[in-house]
Order: sequence, then C-alpha cells, then structure tokens
Amino acid sequence: MKYLIDKLTDEVKKAFSDCGLPEELGMVTPSNRPDLCEFQCNGAMAAAKREKKNPYDIALTVSEKLKESKSFSSVETVKPGFLNLRVSDELLTASLSEMNDSDDCGVSMGIPKKKIMIDYGGPNVAKPLHIGHLRSAIIGESIKRMGRFLGHEVTGDIHLGDWGLQMGLIIAELRERNKEFPDSISELEEIYPFASEKSKSDGGFKEKAMEETYKLQHGDEKNLAVWKRILELSVSDLKKNYERLNVDFDLWKGESDADPYIAPMVQKMKDEGFAKMSQGALVIDVSEESDSKEVPPCMLLKSDGASLYTTTDLATLVERQKDYAPDQIIYVVDKRQQLHFTQVFRAAKKTGIVPSGTELDFLGFGTMNGKDGKPFKTREGGVMRLEVLLDDVTGEMYKKMKENEGISLTDEEIRDTAESIALSAIKYGDLSNQASKDYIFDIDKFTSFEGNTGPYILYTMVRIKSILRKYEEQYGSEDSYAFQLKKAQSSAEKALMLTLSAFGGMMISAFKELAPHRICAYIYTLSNEFNRFYHETRILTESDEEKRKGWIALLSFTLKIFSHCIRVLGMKEVDRM
Repeated sequence: MKYLIDKLTDEVKKAFSDCGLPEELGMVTPSNRPDLCEFQCNGAMAAAKREKKNPYDIALTVSEKLKESKSFSSVETVKPGFLNLRVSDELLTASLSEMNDSDDCGVSMGIPKKKIMIDYGGPNVAKPLHIGHLRSAIIGESIKRMGRFLGHEVTGDIHLGDWGLQMGLIIAELRERNKEFPDSISELEEIYPFASEKSKSDGGFKEKAMEETYKLQHGDEKNLAVWKRILELSVSDLKKNYERLNVDFDLWKGESDADPYIAPMVQKMKDEGFAKMSQGALVIDVSEESDSKEVPPCMLLKSDGASLYTTTDLATLVERQKDYAPDQIIYVVDKRQQLHFTQVFRAAKKTGIVPSGTELDFLGFGTMNGKDGKPFKTREGGVMRLEVLLDDVTGEMYKKMKENEGISLTDEEIRDTAESIALSAIKYGDLSNQASKDYIFDIDKFTSFEGNTGPYILYTMVRIKSILRKYEEQYGSEDSYAFQLKKAQSSAEKALMLTLSAFGGMMISAFKELAPHRICAYIYTLSNEFNRFYHETRILTESDEEKRKGWIALLSFTLKIFSHCIRVLGMKEVDRM
C-alpha cells in the first residue's frame, strides 16, 4: 500500500522526468511551514546546479506539469525555487479510506519481514525489581510491539542474571543458617543484601560463596537444587511485577543457559587463532583502523580462568544463532554499557559467531532522575522498588479522579482506571523522551491531564469514545466504522486528516530508528489536531446527516489510529475518566 506522501512523490517525480530532469529530485516532504503549504519539494534547487539554470525557472516548468495533476489543489512556486504543494481533498479522503479498510491501516504491507530478537529486562534473580529496571522494560517492550505491528517475527528475551556470585552468596548464607532452601521471595530479598554486605567484611565467607558458585557452575546436585528453588521463587515474583507494567517476555532465559556453550566456544576461538593470551588473560583483539578512540581487547577469560559478562554474552549469541538464527538482535541496556557491547559485537562478527549480515544493535538508554537532577531515589535516599513507584503514581491518579465530582464510576472502577492511567503516565513520561537521554521523573507533570502527558492522550481518546456513545444513543447503533469518510469541511478537519495520513510512514521510521518517542510526538500532535477540530465543529448537533456520518467515520478512524499507537507503546486504554 502506498501512503499519501508516496503518491504525491510519484506525481512530482513524473513531472520532473517529463521535464527531462532526474526523477529522484521529485521527493516530497511535509512542509516545515504549514501556514504556507502542506507539502514541499526542493528538487529544483539541486536541479539548478546540475543544469546550470535558475532554480526558480526550473520550479516554474515543473509546476506547470503538476497543475495538470488531480492530486493537488494548488501548486505554488516560491523563490528561490521551492514548490509549495497542497493535496486535493479527493486524494486525501481516498488515501485515508484505503488505510481504514485495513486492520493495521496498511502499515505492514510491502515490508520485508525479518526474524528479530530483543534482549531487554536483565534483572538479577533473588532481588526485587527497582526503578533501575524500568527503562529497559518499557523501551524494550515498545520496540518489540512496534516490530510485531510491522509484521516482523519478534522474540523478547528477559536474559536473567542467574549464574553469578550472587547465587553463591545466597547458597553460602543458607548453609550458615542451616537451611536447605529459601521459603519465600521475602526471605530471598533479605538474604541476598545481607550476604552481599557480609562478604565485604568477612573474607572467609566470601571464599565460601565463591566455592559454592564454582560448585553450582560445575554441576553440584545440591547447589543446583537450591538454584532451581531460587529461580522458581524469583521468576514468579518477576512475572507478577512485569505484568503490572504490561510487559511480557517470550523467553525467560538467563546467563545459565549460555554456560554449556562457553567451553566449546573458547576452544574454537583458540583453535582458529582469534583468542590469544595477554597479561595472563585470554582476549580477542577487536580494534579497527578507523577507531578514533582506543577500543580495548574483548576479554574471554580472566587470568584465573573465570569467565566474564563478555564471555556469557558471546556464548548467548552462539545459542541464539543455533536456536533462532535471527536477522537482527537488539539490546536495550544502559548506555554506559556501550563499550562492552562494541567489544562483544565486533568479537561476534570477527569470529563468525554471527553471520556478517546479521544486524547487532545497541539501544542505550539514559538515566531516570529526580527533580534534583540526580538518579531517582526514595525519600530516605534508597533505590525505589518498582512496585512502590507504581503504587505512588496510581495513588496520585486515584486522588485526582476522586476529586472530580462529575465522575460516574464506582470506587472499584476508579481504582482500576487509576491503575491504567498511572501506567500510561509512567510509560508515556519515559517514552516521550529520546531513549539515549536522561530525563526528570516528575510525578506532578506526568499525571497531569493537560500538556504532553499520557493522561492527556487517554483523555482525548475518552472524549472520542464519549461522542461515539452519544451518537449511538441519539441516532442508533449503526456501525460507525461502516460510514464513509468525507472531504474536509474546514481547515481544522483537513489538518486532522493530514496528521492521520502520516501514521504509516511515522510507524515505519520510528521502528527503523528504534525511536518510540516519535510515536509519542505523533499522538500528541494528533491529540492537539483532534481537539482543535472538536472545539470548532458541532458534530452531534449537525443537521446534515451525511456530514454528521462523515465526521463520525473520521472519529472512528482517529480512535483506531490512537488505539494502534497506545498498544504499541504498551499503554492501556480506558473508557471513562
């Protein structure tokens, strides 16, 4: 399916070609001056250099060709050589109708499908989720949903930290307490920090923990049984908390799953000459001549023979290639790990762990900070648990809804709705920022029903739903989606329709750039355009039935686009607020 802007580009390319000019100069873009025009083409400027002619004269010649086209309502030439374009109402309406006929608005049609894996989450077992896990979960989930919406086969892997020293610390502390297994997640959450702190001052205990870790990683049956119990308790708790975030994983694999691949991988790298000894450690040189800064060797094994995160991540790539053979793997992790993944990606390509054509992408995210500009903390100065953050924001939304005297919901409905709005407030507050940038978590701003916030977006959707309900009450329950879109009756209506027409191209570019903030920016613009149209149009009291049905069709289509965007961002819709 061709989007509106592609259809316009085809027309302008043909005009350039008919004038004896390269058709690639006919690229059409949205106008950066919407007060002057809706679309523009600057190809005459480039043509002037090639043809050694005045760009204005070239633009005039092309514009004469374009005036023959029914795709434009106006074509204007502006010095020094710009083409200012306005799309015809007929083409705009037809394009939106074509989009509306498809469940996904035609977005996935014609896109080559890929097999993609996303590595996000990454919590350590035996520890509660805290706000440090928030960004990876929210951003990773949105990237996964974007890919699936475009028709790709996307697999999400949590990649648990379940095989390191923390396991040995817990097992050693259980032994000292004469306990065979932990009884609950609460006990685990007490034991781990206690044992971790204890190991810093008690060298003998740390030695025991390292010994228990070694035994676990070398198949000791007793330690494996304890490890399985720890994993069972932790995963159950993690699933409960991720469910509240509306985040789910296809794979619950961890570092332990990569362990069987480490020894044969290291041996193969030695045999093939990729891995060499350096200062007692086994490393792979990953430097390249084009490096502007030094990229240290990728360390496979420490001098004592122990593996590292690089070893585990490379072995995980061996496993993923063997089991899934993905075309692309996306890692959603803290941006401070960029050097680590540069080393891992280069080592994987150099040694042939992944084929040269496999895309390995690092999506590094910034820090979530408090109003003081420092990493977000509790009032006591500690790291906030994720469930506490969710409870706090939900409580704030519940309070605001209870203060609304006109709300017609039961207390239970208010609580459920508050939870959904709170989730959207948190997710939108995060995702509306470019992932790589730090941002300020401001609960007052994020929970506001005005401005660029999740609640404002949901409120706009609720407004549309309310109008559609009232229409059914007044005029019957005829399927509003069966109504035909009509030509715009006002500039506000046309602006809304133009924004709707940009949906497919926006979604494709957002995924290509791994940029969920582009979807947030789009639905904020869509909200503003809809509300302008709403305030200028008497929708339900319009006496002309055809106009009224056309507007109801436009509202239904607008809601459809909103719903796609909301689901892709991992937010939840509400019906009343």
